[in-house]
Amino acid sequence: MMVLKSLDYERSARRDLTVWLMLLVGLGFLAAGLSVVPEENCNAAGECAPWLVPVAKWMGAGFALMAAGQLLANPTRGCRIDPESGDLIWWKNRNAAFPGQAGRIAPAQIARITLRRVSEGDDAISLFDQDGQRQFWFDAEVLPWPQDRWLKALVARHPHIKLEISG
Repeated sequence: MMVLKSLDYERSARRDLTVWLMLLVGLGFLAAGLSVVPEENCNAAGECAPWLVPVAKWMGAGFALMAAGQLLANPTRGCRIDPESGDLIWWKNRNAAFPGQAGRIAPAQIARITLRRVSEGDDAISLFDQDGQRQFWFDAEVLPWPQDRWLKALVARHPHIKLEISG
């Protein structure tokens, strides 16, 4: 089993490929919506769908604006081990103006972590303390991919943590 040297991870919107892809797709749909004349949007059989052009234009504008907002705000997400206390800290949606959602727990207080594979590349992760309480905002979004490798490295450092992988 490979143990990661560091459990620290941080990702910002500006370093996230999905945000840039959302911007490109949005700009592509917006450009198509602005360049195609709705009345000339017909196939060889003469069937026309002029209503698709404004839909594409507004959908593209929406995607481009959402991506631009993420790039401007540049929210971060991630997790790390606090070097002073040894606590596991995680956060998401943090930017210069908003502290985001965050959590903190001492590894000795972690009872179990569940990883449920929902679909390919999509995992549902939950962290539970010794009282059985699920810790808020600890999910696949705050962990590096592949999440199971990071979780196994954490359990290797703290063997009392029970890791349940299903799906």
